[in-house]
Amino acid sequence: MTPLRQRMLEDMAIRNLAENTRAAYVQQVVAFARYFHRPPEVLGPEEIRAYQVYLTETRMLAPSSVSVATGALRFLYKVTLKRPWSVDEIPMPKRPFRLPVILSREEVMHFLDSVGNFKHRAILMSAYAAGLRVSEATHLKVIDIDSQRMMLRVDQGKGRKDRYVMLSPRLLDTLREYWKAARPTHWLFPGDLPDQPITRDAVGQACQKAHRASGIAKPITPHSLRHAFATHLLESGTDVRTIQILLGHRSLATTSRYLKVATTSVCATTSPFDLLPKVEPPPPTPTPPAHF
Repeated sequence: MTPLRQRMLEDMAIRNLAENTRAAYVQQVVAFARYFHRPPEVLGPEEIRAYQVYLTETRMLAPSSVSVATGALRFLYKVTLKRPWSVDEIPMPKRPFRLPVILSREEVMHFLDSVGNFKHRAILMSAYAAGLRVSEATHLKVIDIDSQRMMLRVDQGKGRKDRYVMLSPRLLDTLREYWKAARPTHWLFPGDLPDQPITRDAVGQACQKAHRASGIAKPITPHSLRHAFATHLLESGTDVRTIQILLGHRSLATTSRYLKVATTSVCATTSPFDLLPKVEPPPPTPTPPAHF
């Protein structure tokens, strides 16, 4: 390991960046250096700009992927290398705003019924019933289930924050049946290695398999269940601030995007066209007689 990589890892550890973020940033810096066949210490704004053009126009990566590379390079040159030039010289690509595709309640139920494996069904049910990210669902522990207070503890969710979410009585019944069958001791959903939780990839593959079996045309990922959770709460009258706390969003603006997909509060609103006085249609134009 080079001294620069070691120092960058230490800088990320000091700032308590998530493990996935650390791995992604290191990977991006390595790819940047390999592209120029030179160490990052001797590269600067012009090379960074050329690399962004390469990622955008040659590799045609999505803005989200370019953003990861940009974030890694900003961290490297601002924090680790402490370059005097501003990181504003490394522009962050603007991401297009896309609304999530929302499953109806009936589609969620049909999808979950299509999950054949009991453990996979239990974890996907948990994702919907509590609005969990897939990483949060996979890292649930047996002790995180508080049946006395009817709460689930989310330990170190995104942003390294703990939070509590509701424990659905229906989910509790399912988890109790699952526990009796599987007898997990530490991780609620252990992986192939008993001392490790189930992986995100395993949950994703189970989700794809159930999606194919369900025949639902809409795209479905584990995160789709979290989107459905938030939207269905909003449609049932839960206020946005409460949903923000349940989802663990830092910003209320992030949660407010669900206002755009909650059909009962948006699409069900009466159009002003329906409130206009009824206008009688104009009389039909008489057809001129035919000439021979």
